[in-house]
Amino acid sequence: MTPRLTLLMAWFAAAMVGAGLGGCASGPAPHASSLQVVSSSEPHSSSATPDWEVLNFPGKARTQFVQVRKDGRDAVMALARSSVSMKRLRLDVPPESLGAVRFSWMVPQLIEQADLARRDLDDSPARIVLVFDGDRSRFTPAETMMSELARTLTGEEMPYATLMYVWCNRRAPGEVITNPRTSRIRKIVVESGATHLGRWLDYERDVRADYIRAFGEPPGALRGVALMTDSDNTRSVTRAWYGAVRLSEQEDRR
Repeated sequence: MTPRLTLLMAWFAAAMVGAGLGGCASGPAPHASSLQVVSSSEPHSSSATPDWEVLNFPGKARTQFVQVRKDGRDAVMALARSSVSMKRLRLDVPPESLGAVRFSWMVPQLIEQADLARRDLDDSPARIVLVFDGDRSRFTPAETMMSELARTLTGEEMPYATLMYVWCNRRAPGEVITNPRTSRIRKIVVESGATHLGRWLDYERDVRADYIRAFGEPPGALRGVALMTDSDNTRSVTRAWYGAVRLSEQEDRR
């Protein structure tokens, strides 16, 4: 393997950890029994709940995340200037406890040239990212090598699977988009086009059903949740506001 190829693989492995939040927690994470509300913008009521942290990508400019009030809501404002970052929270929710995820966002404008199915234009003003564990023996040889390289470089394994809820320019809500770099990341379009720009939008999604639809198998444990606003591929400026992200256990769903 040439030095250039080794360097490219090293960057890609580290980026995949970033794109999937990382596969293992570095400290205690809340079990589903203590997890009623997970919020990026509200104070934590329990010292056992870890803080949200900003995760930056190697070699990339950083998206800014700022806690604000927006239209009477506590929110996180994400501002990307040719940049990409995530604001993440590590979790440990067993698959049998997976219920609904509720989230909200407001986007003032689309990234005109973005295309979530293209490697060179894969940007979105708003994403909610869920990361899952799973049976890593099902990895392809290339995925196994990438996960091992990621662990060596970053101390975190490449996630087994990553599910993103995204705002897309043109694809219809409900469409599943496979990441152009790896099939271990799949995106479900929940908002499309410019019709609902400039207003708060609230969503509730069945995590288990969405995972099965995207990956064709039941989910493993939920290991993390994140906010992601990126414009690094299109070299543009984009902004979004995120409200609280709430997870409910299976037995608590109405």
